[in-house]
Amino acid sequence: MNAAHDMGGMQGFGPIEIDPCDAPGASPFHAEWERRVLAVTLAMGATGQWNIDTSRAARESLPPAQYLGSSYYEIWFEGLKKLLLAKGLASAAEIEAGHSQATPVPNVRMLRAADVSAALLRGAPVDRPAVTPARFAIGDTVRTKLMNPPTHTRLPRYCRGKSGQVIAVRGAHVFPDENALGHGEHPQWLYTMRFDAAELWGADTSASSVCVDCWEPYLLDAAHA
Repeated sequence: MNAAHDMGGMQGFGPIEIDPCDAPGASPFHAEWERRVLAVTLAMGATGQWNIDTSRAARESLPPAQYLGSSYYEIWFEGLKKLLLAKGLASAAEIEAGHSQATPVPNVRMLRAADVSAALLRGAPVDRPAVTPARFAIGDTVRTKLMNPPTHTRLPRYCRGKSGQVIAVRGAHVFPDENALGHGEHPQWLYTMRFDAAELWGADTSASSVCVDCWEPYLLDAAHA
């Protein structure tokens, strides 16, 4: 998805500033409402009504001005509201009021307070058994596809249509582009690619190289690209 969230490699956004919340021992939240947004987002994700890639896609689909003008957890909250409305789990009036106004949707999985710690420790691994051999190996020169999908993708714009070298083969993992659409996990091989910075941004760049994890459907054999 080509949207405001995909700002990697772009100029004009100023220096990266260190947030006080990143200091060792500091709270990761600026205010109590941020803690609540995180908790509600995790709890609703546990209902099984959507997956992590769907939630990312919801946040990415916010209008550019809203996305760029919002804080991290404001973006999370707006994405969550979109999913609640899309799945019929809450109405706009209920979200505005802050409480339920109708009978809850039946048969929705619930994350109970006593189960939170175990669920967080367990995590949600996304590695899966491979169903086909890997097409590429360490040392291969590979070109990424030049593509502009209207839906979620993890291939950044700045490295599309560029040549790089495979430096690691990471096994098969859930393919986010399909998972975000609710089409299933479709596990694909994942590779770490190293791109020369000059390949990405030209000779004037001050960087040397960039490494990006790329799923196999993003890649073409450089000799046939």
